[in-house]
Amino acid sequence: MSVVLIIGASSGIGYETVKAALSAGHEVRAFSRSAKNISISHPKLVKLNGDARSSADVSAAMQGVDVVIQSLGVKTLTELAFGTTIFSEATRIMVERMQQTGVHRLIMVTGIGAGNSRGRTNFLYDYMLFPLFLQRVYSDKDIAEDIVQKSNLDWTIVRPGLLTNAPAKKRYKVLNDMKDWRGGAISRADVADFMVKSLADPTTYGKTPILVD
Repeated sequence: MSVVLIIGASSGIGYETVKAALSAGHEVRAFSRSAKNISISHPKLVKLNGDARSSADVSAAMQGVDVVIQSLGVKTLTELAFGTTIFSEATRIMVERMQQTGVHRLIMVTGIGAGNSRGRTNFLYDYMLFPLFLQRVYSDKDIAEDIVQKSNLDWTIVRPGLLTNAPAKKRYKVLNDMKDWRGGAISRADVADFMVKSLADPTTYGKTPILVD
């Protein structure tokens, strides 16, 4: 069993990952600006209020952990419309702190359209939805991915399809080969399931899988 630090743990994929990791028997440090509001109580859960862009907060949270999972998202329409730097800022700090503390395993969530997956899903997503609503946000996710890929960490970058709130089915597709990449949806709970199963799986190191149902 591992000690898992989940950055961005109070909602979305991060929240589902807290539940999945606890169910699998891991110790979890749930890190978020609103961590104290997480509606889960468990003897192996520690809730840590902090800012992912604060070196001091991240460094304190990372002491003694085995794995870091980063699952950040945008919260406002303003960020969607005008962009954000939260992904690159938080990732740069996280990677630096991991290297300094000797934590090697990282799993980070971005999404379809990040990095070399851009333009490889379907017409509606690639040429309508993405340029209108997501391009500015994903430009910062690209920077975050580049920071991770240039590090010496044992990293996996997870790129889920369109996210839903459906329960986990655990029958999703993991698309590692570029020729297989396509669009699709997947529940946040299934993304969490994949990440927890990948915590100590060396076959996922250095991979950027797309996840779809």
